[in-house]
Amino acid sequence: MSSLTPIRFAEYDPKALSEMTGRVAVLVTPEGSMDQAARSANRLAKGAIARLIDSEGFKKAKAGDVISLGWPAGMKAEALDVLVLPRKLTPVEARKAGASLVKGAAGKRLTVMAGSMNKAADLTLGMALRDYAFDNHKSPKDDKPEAEVVIASKSPSNLEAACAPLLALAEGVHMTRDLVNEPANVLTTTEFARRIEEMTEIGLEVEILEEAELEKLGMRTLLSVGQGSDSPSKVAVMQWKGGAKDAAPLALVGKGVVFDTGGISLKPAAGMEEMTMDMGGAGVVAGTMRALALRKAKANVVGLVGLVENMPSGNATRPGDVVKSMKGDTVEIINTDAEGRLVLCDVLWYAQERFKPAGVIDLATLTGAIIIGLGHDNAGVFSNDDDLCNAFLKAAKAEDEGAWRMPLGKAYDEQLKSRIADMKNVGGRPAGSITAAQFLQRFIKDDMPWIHLDIAGVASVSKDTDYAPKGATGWGVLALNRLVADKFEAE
Repeated sequence: MSSLTPIRFAEYDPKALSEMTGRVAVLVTPEGSMDQAARSANRLAKGAIARLIDSEGFKKAKAGDVISLGWPAGMKAEALDVLVLPRKLTPVEARKAGASLVKGAAGKRLTVMAGSMNKAADLTLGMALRDYAFDNHKSPKDDKPEAEVVIASKSPSNLEAACAPLLALAEGVHMTRDLVNEPANVLTTTEFARRIEEMTEIGLEVEILEEAELEKLGMRTLLSVGQGSDSPSKVAVMQWKGGAKDAAPLALVGKGVVFDTGGISLKPAAGMEEMTMDMGGAGVVAGTMRALALRKAKANVVGLVGLVENMPSGNATRPGDVVKSMKGDTVEIINTDAEGRLVLCDVLWYAQERFKPAGVIDLATLTGAIIIGLGHDNAGVFSNDDDLCNAFLKAAKAEDEGAWRMPLGKAYDEQLKSRIADMKNVGGRPAGSITAAQFLQRFIKDDMPWIHLDIAGVASVSKDTDYAPKGATGWGVLALNRLVADKFEAE
């Protein structure tokens, strides 16, 4: 797993500016007001910051912009980064500003003169989120600089304590990104399960259900997806018991298709290499469980992920086959590339049968249709419970993770009718993401609060975001953590 760049919290001392190396960041308001450290840096740099403030370019600067002055006079630093920030700002604005600082630092030593800045903890979280690179499979560079982030604060011990749970979130996000970015020849179902098992070291209870046990449980729809692959299908169960002993847990369920060829309904070659990210839902569940354990959340949460590989072979499921789910319903397989719902339906039923949860949330890179509808800025949110759904949407908005509620309705069920089985696994092109959600809802018990999150458009993207380089985003870890804190965590 990629590790966070060390973040050190130090005493705020503007007098030490002249001896600092690497990059040094100071704060200036959009109106041009300098704090104590910025005034000290301005004196050392022979008025360079004041000249910047008087320039036409500064008048166009927006809150959160970073303006770099190279090799400032009177300082050993190679760059003086002027961070434009209002004195009053939201947590999201602070996070984006921190992310901008780290992006500009390009992996070098960075000291942020935060002083008594409001929202310094959120600034630190933004830095930790953006400070990520998936270079596990690149040759090491001999000249790679040693990176370190120093936050100089007037109350370093208090800030460090405030940042501890936030840095736990960053670790969870980084884990999700690592899993989603990992190539399928490395992240097999067995390797994925091993990485989950490692989290027993941080207090999670972990079980790995193997194929023989899944067969006994009747998880035939899940097993049908993986039967064409040499990689064994598995279900990983992670439990965090931080709440009251008798409190029902929140269940998080993730689709973990480590590679999706489409099976016999083979995908086109163009872009198939991106299907290493088809385990994105399972990646978010694993990362969220890591974050909850690291911050010692006072809640009971169980994470379950179905780990399979969808491959064509002489043993693969065929279009036209009929399989029976753990619930007992039969499914006619029309398209083997609509496999994620077959994995989820069995795990959803198992989660409800075994854990009797207070609510269920599933996550999956489920449909291309959701990308057509919402693009790459919002996940699709489907729910049978307004209270739980609204709480999640509120949490996602607070964490700056795009989410948009989509409709459900009985009319869409008509598209899933099968001539020879209880249902088909696809409902045709119209409303493809909705009929997929309708399929899953058939495996949700009456009165069970449920959310389905279709994250196909947000799990991995082709350009940088505010908080991540292109590739895996880690979307969902922050929002799910906030939901747990707001709705399920004990006081």
